[in-house]
Amino acid sequence: MSDRLTRIVLAARPQGAPKASDFRIEQAPMPVPRSGQVLLRNRWLSLDPYMRGRMNAGRSYAAPVELDEVMDGGTVSEVVQSLHPAWSAGDIVLAHAGWQSHAVVDGEALRRKLDPDDLPVQTALGVHGMPGFTAYAGLHEIGKPRHGETLVVAAASGPVGATVGQIAKLQGARVVGIAGGPDKVAHVRDALGFDVALDHRADDFAEQLAAACPDGIDVYFENVGGKVFDAVLPLLNDFARVPVCGLVAHYNDTGPAEGPDRVPQLMAQILSRHLTVRGFIQHDFIALYPEFVREMGQWLREGRIRYREDIVEGLEQAPEAFIGMLEGRNFGKLLVRIAD
Repeated sequence: MSDRLTRIVLAARPQGAPKASDFRIEQAPMPVPRSGQVLLRNRWLSLDPYMRGRMNAGRSYAAPVELDEVMDGGTVSEVVQSLHPAWSAGDIVLAHAGWQSHAVVDGEALRRKLDPDDLPVQTALGVHGMPGFTAYAGLHEIGKPRHGETLVVAAASGPVGATVGQIAKLQGARVVGIAGGPDKVAHVRDALGFDVALDHRADDFAEQLAAACPDGIDVYFENVGGKVFDAVLPLLNDFARVPVCGLVAHYNDTGPAEGPDRVPQLMAQILSRHLTVRGFIQHDFIALYPEFVREMGQWLREGRIRYREDIVEGLEQAPEAFIGMLEGRNFGKLLVRIAD
């Protein structure tokens, strides 16, 4: 094994959309584990929209990545050396080791051991991991779709949205998925089995959404914001539930939106329609995680939940892939294969 590792650090805080110059690829000495720690070789890296917020210095639900620090991210990793009794060399584990080829972490921080003979290990970063759990927990605790209700989900071809819609179908809801572009729309409709799939880029998107929801919307799983939410709001039924998972349309905003202040209008709708609008992160409901791992694992083995991956080869490709993800260029769960 080399005595150097490769890592990608935050070189500058983005102003608006991230640029390649906001990242820096560098070499560093291989770390040495101490008692209770393990040395990992990272095989897979997850790229997720939340990472854009971690690049900012402002207050959020998690501490920002500091300048010259390794970019944050979930990984599937192989234990190379262990000084912790629970882990052995060769174990494949779910970790949070960041954008780098190797890392030393506390053994207690490893999330779970993975079995390559059960499910593809990289699914622990997607449908069988944080994005899938986000969908599962947001529906279970906030959305609570009932049989016959209409659920609408934005970013429906992505790892969270695709899982939201499929779980809601299993629970008997009528599901309308919103995606960007004809290929993604076809995937949502034909491969994932949503009742309706719409392209938010269509000039008459709002009219199409209204026609697709003749009985209104009971659950709207928010991943995007922007004009999609504008089209959804008038269609929400009394007592509709809106889990707010992400607002990717606004992650690169540098200031308040132009135009009139629409907050009073929104608050009036929340009041008069008895809406439940709740922001969340998956860790809010971490007590559900063991149940999710069991139930989602069974659904995947039975073929009841499908997923799509967008795989990029090589750690050095991570910045460009991440920038493209924020522009909607990925198709499915975006992963970087760091090593075989």
